[in-house]
Amino acid sequence: MSAKPENESKDAPDLGRAGQERLEATIAPPQLGSDFIVDPTVSKSFPIPGTEIVAAFNYGMSLWGRTAKLLCRLPTGERVNYFLKVTALGEVGKAMTEGEFESLKEMHATSPIFVPKPFAWGRYSKSEPETHFLLAEFRNVGEQPPNPMKFTARLAELHRISRSPTGKFGFHTTTCHAFLTQITDCWEESWSRLFQRQLLHMVTLDQERNGMWEEFKAVCDLTLEKVVPRLLEPLQSEGRSIKPCLIHGDLWDENTATDMDTGEPFVFDAGSMYAHNEYEIGNWRAPRHRLSNKSYIRNYKRNFSVSEPEEEWDARNLLYSLRYDLATFIHYPGSNLRQRYGIEGFGAKHLS
Repeated sequence: MSAKPENESKDAPDLGRAGQERLEATIAPPQLGSDFIVDPTVSKSFPIPGTEIVAAFNYGMSLWGRTAKLLCRLPTGERVNYFLKVTALGEVGKAMTEGEFESLKEMHATSPIFVPKPFAWGRYSKSEPETHFLLAEFRNVGEQPPNPMKFTARLAELHRISRSPTGKFGFHTTTCHAFLTQITDCWEESWSRLFQRQLLHMVTLDQERNGMWEEFKAVCDLTLEKVVPRLLEPLQSEGRSIKPCLIHGDLWDENTATDMDTGEPFVFDAGSMYAHNEYEIGNWRAPRHRLSNKSYIRNYKRNFSVSEPEEEWDARNLLYSLRYDLATFIHYPGSNLRQRYGIEGFGAKHLS
C-alpha cells in the first residue's frame, strides 16, 4: 500500500504528514501596499450613490486574486472604508465570487457581528482577462486565528441559530472551496447522501488533477461505499436527528481574525452551505492549521453539544477531514501530501 502515483513529482514541496508545515509563532497582520487601480464598475456598485474613492491600496494577500482597501468619501462628507477582492480567473472566478457573495450574505443576515456585510459583486468592464470583484464591509484584521473562547462561541452561535430555508441540507447556489466548485446547489433530506456526493466530487477532481492511483482509488471507493453510510446514517436514524446548520465551509487560520477596532472575532472568504455542524471543524484536524490546537475544538464542544452517537465523534471528524485534505491535494498537485496522508493517514488508521 505504499506505491507512489506515477505523476507525483520528486521536486514538489514536502508538506509532511497530514500536510504539516512548520508554523511561524504568529501570523503577521496585513499591510497597506502600493496604489490599487479600481475598475469603474466598482465605483458604480457602492451602496450609497455618489460615493467617491479618495484612495485605494493593496491590502494583505489572496492566494487566488488580489485584495484592496478603498478609502472613500460619502456625499455627506463622511469617510468610510470598503474591502475589495478581485479575481481574474474567468468563469472559475465568477463562480468563486458569486459563491462567496451569497455565502457572506446568508451568514451576515444570521450573525452580523461575526461576518462582514457584502455589498456587491460583478465583472470588470475590461474584457481580458475576465475579472470579477467582490465589494464588502472593511474590517481591520488583527490576531489570526482569534481567541479560542470568543471565536468558538460566535461560530457555535452561527450554527445554532441559523435556519435552512427548506429544512434540508444544501444551499441555493454553487459555492467554492478556493477555486474548486462544491456540490451545494441542491437540497437533500439526508446529510449522509449530500456528504457522499461532496466527497465523490472531490475524489473525481483529485483523479483529474493528480492522475489515477489504483491503491488510493480503492481506499476512496471503500470510504464512499462503506464508511460514509456507516458513520453518517446513524445521525438520522433510530430516533436521532441533526439540524442543517449554516457553515462557513473553509475555516482555517487566515480566514479568521480578530477585529482590531472592536475586539470581536470575525470570518471571511466563505464557501457556505447548510450542513452537519461537525463538518465545519473537520478542517481543524490537520496540524498544518493553528486551529488544530485542542483548545478550539474543546471550546467549540462546550458551546455546541456533540451529535449522537457521541462515541463516534472522532471517527466522523476524521471522515470530514478527508474531504478538506482532498481539496488540499488538488490545490497543490505534485506535493507528497496525497501519498503520505491519503492512505497512511486515513486508510491505515480507519479502514484496515
